[in-house]
Amino acid sequence: MNLQEIAAIMTGNGKGILAADESNGTCGKRFDSVGIEKTEENRRLYRQTLLTTPGLENYIGGVILYDETFFQKTDDGKPFPELLLEKGIMPGIKVDMGLKDLVNFPNEKHTSGLDGLRERLANYVKNGAKFAKWRAALTITDELPSHNAIHTSAHELAHYAALCQEAGIVPIVEPEVLINGDHTIERSEEVMIDVLTTVFKELKEFKVDLSGIVLKPSMVISGSECPNQASVAEVADKTVKVLKECVPADVPGIAFLSGGQTEVQATENLNEMNAKNSNLPWNLTFSYGRALQASALKKFAGNDIEGAQKALLHRAKMNSLACQGKYSSADEA
Repeated sequence: MNLQEIAAIMTGNGKGILAADESNGTCGKRFDSVGIEKTEENRRLYRQTLLTTPGLENYIGGVILYDETFFQKTDDGKPFPELLLEKGIMPGIKVDMGLKDLVNFPNEKHTSGLDGLRERLANYVKNGAKFAKWRAALTITDELPSHNAIHTSAHELAHYAALCQEAGIVPIVEPEVLINGDHTIERSEEVMIDVLTTVFKELKEFKVDLSGIVLKPSMVISGSECPNQASVAEVADKTVKVLKECVPADVPGIAFLSGGQTEVQATENLNEMNAKNSNLPWNLTFSYGRALQASALKKFAGNDIEGAQKALLHRAKMNSLACQGKYSSADEA
């Protein structure tokens, strides 16, 4: 498969991406919230529950895994990437090494992990990876993000993307503009334009083939502490407006992150974008973590494996409908 074929499987035909790449620390916090002991075996059992969900391949085209999970196996000894490939789902790997303080810029971060990335990618490809993911995270205030934070994050994303394509896998380019804060949707729009414009400028500088990437942006949305929360219609309109302004038509798929939205909120916003807009140059789809897993995790905590799989499949189906602009709240019943 070439890059374009892989990206099409990940984001086309009403399918999206399951983000199951929580670090051990983040996964531990999620386990703490529902009373699950934080062990490697429990993490394996939980991810096995998700990945073996019957029918998952009908709605999910790719799964992002964490390093530990990528090399884990099912109870009967099948490596997780092999299990996914047999279902026609593309296995992917989170390759960044997390956020570090940006020197001389208080309250801002950059992403580490470029050192040794070429060699790590080669190993992941050998073991079945078809795509990778790298996350940048930018904080919004009246003054932030700074120009340097935006440029640094964009430069790192582009360098990573070029290395992925050299290795023969699709890079998910994730410039997350954080939902934390009291900023308005108008401020979010202003920052997103600046961030995406800079990201695509850097991708061009690194000669990245845009037809072989997947963009994973935030939606243009009010800050979580903003007293005047934007409506679903406003989120959809402003997000699509920004994408049209900033994202070249060569990009095959845009898979939104949920970024702190609730399960239903993330689905409603995605649906509104697709219901209102036809003939967009890219597939608008999802790459959700919590917004696909929250209900499933609660069922897993109660040792209800079948219930956990049903909960995951339900959310995957709801978001698949949203990719087609066909979701209705009545479908939640």
